[in-house]
Amino acid sequence: MTTTTTTTTWTVREVPVPTTLDAPDAWLLLGANRVRTAGSIDVWGNADRADSPQAELAELRDSHAERTVRLVAVADESPTPGSDAGDPAAAVIGEASVGLPLRDNRHSALVEVNVSAAHRRRGIGTALLDAAAAVARADGRTLLMAHTGDRVEPPAGPGALESPTGAGRVNLDNPAVAWLRRTGWTLAQVDRRSQLDLPVDPALLRRHADDAAAAAGADYRLHTWGTDVPEQWLEEYAGLLAQMSTDAPLGDVDWRPEVWDGERVRAQERMLHDAGYELLVTAAEHVPTGRLAAFTNFWMPSHTDEYVHQGDTLVVAAHRGHRLGMLVKTANLEALIRQRPSVQRVGTWNAQENRWMLAINVALGFRPAGVSGTWQRPL
Repeated sequence: MTTTTTTTTWTVREVPVPTTLDAPDAWLLLGANRVRTAGSIDVWGNADRADSPQAELAELRDSHAERTVRLVAVADESPTPGSDAGDPAAAVIGEASVGLPLRDNRHSALVEVNVSAAHRRRGIGTALLDAAAAVARADGRTLLMAHTGDRVEPPAGPGALESPTGAGRVNLDNPAVAWLRRTGWTLAQVDRRSQLDLPVDPALLRRHADDAAAAAGADYRLHTWGTDVPEQWLEEYAGLLAQMSTDAPLGDVDWRPEVWDGERVRAQERMLHDAGYELLVTAAEHVPTGRLAAFTNFWMPSHTDEYVHQGDTLVVAAHRGHRLGMLVKTANLEALIRQRPSVQRVGTWNAQENRWMLAINVALGFRPAGVSGTWQRPL
């Protein structure tokens, strides 16, 4: 599809899956990565949530549990003379992704759209969103999902839109929020983004760890591992990941139980190795039964040594009330500090209504660092 604006003619194209990042057709993915990274910096003020080209290529290659389609808007004219002259990736002025779950939630598609700052408000984002919706529709999806971000949660009042859960607000002045509302999207939930600046006071961390261990008692034993789950815990860990998909507060988000087994966990591990990510996992075993009762994980990218993402944390319902959430999180944080002393900050997301997990994070020193809205639109 070729479209002309007042200053630029551009074409929406699907990104091929290059064999390597040095392949002749890799420039489309490299250009998409630049636009997405710039968009992430625009929203959050840093590139912590941006992936490397290596990670985005691994995502495109992987189709075990989700298929990803990438779309780009490519300017038809040559790059402007200067530092980017002759660089075909510089012609990519917008990008979109469509995530299509394959093992569950086949009614849904997660879309993301980014447009270079110099080319916004010219219809490029709308064209990319329409193309993404067409991909989802052709695959039989009936629901689109998307996210918006605000660096600061707005106060209650006329400038804010409240989550349907009553917990959390997004900024009505956010251009992405305004755009989604104009085009028929509905806010389904608001998550708080939190950040922990390192180093953390080791005495504070040890005190929380000791208090949690005392509350848990001798019935629980900790295990820590990296990206590859030990075989003895493989199916147990898969079961916890499946439970995580429904135990976390979802607000009005139409997300259904995920299907996890050992095969899916191993496929994810292979993708993470290809993407340049490592996991750091701590789990609590209930000694009398030999079953896992809780876990938490960090996602650690190889392209930066400053930032890691705090991923899932779950305590099985039958084992709540023993401070296992604090127990696994303090142990995993101490392991992170030992293994990656260069890390300067940890980021995470929690539903604003998840007061239990937010309380643990606040006690550990996490501070609010923005909010993210989850939006939905039927196809």
